[in-house]
Amino acid sequence: MSFDMNTVKETMENLEKNNMKSYFCETSKQAVELVESLLSRGETITCGGSMSLKESGVFALMQSGKYNFINRETCEDVEAVYRAAFTCDTYLMSTNALTRDGVLYNVDGNSNRVAALLYGPKSVIVVCGVNKICENIDEAIMRVKTVSAPLNTKRLHTGAYCESMERCKSLNADNPFMCDGCSGSGRICCNYVVSAKQRHKDRIKVVIVGENLGY
Repeated sequence: MSFDMNTVKETMENLEKNNMKSYFCETSKQAVELVESLLSRGETITCGGSMSLKESGVFALMQSGKYNFINRETCEDVEAVYRAAFTCDTYLMSTNALTRDGVLYNVDGNSNRVAALLYGPKSVIVVCGVNKICENIDEAIMRVKTVSAPLNTKRLHTGAYCESMERCKSLNADNPFMCDGCSGSGRICCNYVVSAKQRHKDRIKVVIVGENLGY
């Protein structure tokens, strides 16, 4: 795919200003190699539900046996996995959007993913395709309402409004607010997290990949 490298560089510079370590990999293969270099053999790791991790090959690395991988997909007690994330060495995830001014924007339903992003794991690695870079927070909000949420509700079959309509119900209004949406039990947009300047420098590491990855 084609993308603007100047935009990527600006985004990386602003991530660094916000105390988040930034990396760029042209391919998923390079991203897997980089993530492996950021992990220590035997350390305890886990992750949120992420198509980006699976599409890039990072999830396969996590399953390789090199790490103590707490895998919610093979664990009967998912709640225990959610809680274990807070004491793991490294938490891996993607992001719903990344703005040019170095801000992560994430919207969750269960919110185990954003909870671990905010606090607990010693290190957080975010793998993000260039398709998720947005001009600003307003564009990031619209990305979730028109791309991330609809595709994830289809993947999870939650029955939310956006699963069938392919856009957030709030967009029917003249001035939809960030948190506006449907009121159904299948809604996956419950907690909205903007990660800006970080107090703990380089705890969050953002790996930007020059490919389309995830939603």
